[in-house]
Amino acid sequence: MVEGAVNGFFSYLDLQRRFSRLTSKNYEIDLRQFFNFLNHELPTYRLDDITHQHIRAFIASLMDAGMSATTVNRKLSALRSFFKFALKRELVKSNPTQKIQGPKTPKRLPVFVDENQLGVMFSSLYFDDGFEGIRSKLIIEILYQTGMRRAEILNLKEEDADLYNLQFKVLGKRNKERIIPFSLDLKRNLEIYFNVKRQLNLSSSYLLVSSKNKPMSAQKISMIVKEVLAAVTTNKKKSPHVLRHTFATHLLNNGADINAVKDLLGHANLSATQIYTHNSIEKLKKSYNQAHPRSGN
Repeated sequence: MVEGAVNGFFSYLDLQRRFSRLTSKNYEIDLRQFFNFLNHELPTYRLDDITHQHIRAFIASLMDAGMSATTVNRKLSALRSFFKFALKRELVKSNPTQKIQGPKTPKRLPVFVDENQLGVMFSSLYFDDGFEGIRSKLIIEILYQTGMRRAEILNLKEEDADLYNLQFKVLGKRNKERIIPFSLDLKRNLEIYFNVKRQLNLSSSYLLVSSKNKPMSAQKISMIVKEVLAAVTTNKKKSPHVLRHTFATHLLNNGADINAVKDLLGHANLSATQIYTHNSIEKLKKSYNQAHPRSGN
């Protein structure tokens, strides 16, 4: 019964919720980890035997293993979604996650790359003239110019790049579409990439592909971004999401309307976008402390 419920949940995520491959994979890892834990606690059980005490014990084991509050909350989110699904399908009589509160996460400002460092990257960093070099440069350009999530850039199809109107059509979280503009420079880089792609007979409809004509993996995208950012910043974090944070922060620092940034990022609520204003405030404080005669500095 448990295995059937879990498989039914994954089908639901893929077919009805239409989660990205990466999100579905993470949910699967999190659920399998919970049920492996439960196998040691309850050698034989049904879904209805699972209580909030078992969920709490699982969370405690994760915290004892040194996992961050963010990771633990992500796993708890997967469990909440699964048991909501099970309750709707009448596979359980109650939802054992309802009484559970996740660990508090420390509020951290988004990590971003300074504008001067980005300028150095685009003006002087060398990218190989071959297919992989052209593709790497394009990936960095798209992530920084559009603020896309890693899953979104991976799912882009060639037809989603409108070279005439200079815009991408992006399918974001919860299957929500949005339009993101891009520059003439990016258009030229896209044209160069498409030409090389055709010369190599890479016919996949996915925008970003490997030299074997397969869609790029999430790990490969992250590796490329990490290598490029390592050349221009000493930040510990060097991920695609850092470029998303950088996109948002630079827009707000240069006077963009926060509601426009919200729409470009694909945020459902303005509160998710407001965290980037803290970075802008820090910049204002720095300017104040440097320039005001009564700042005390």
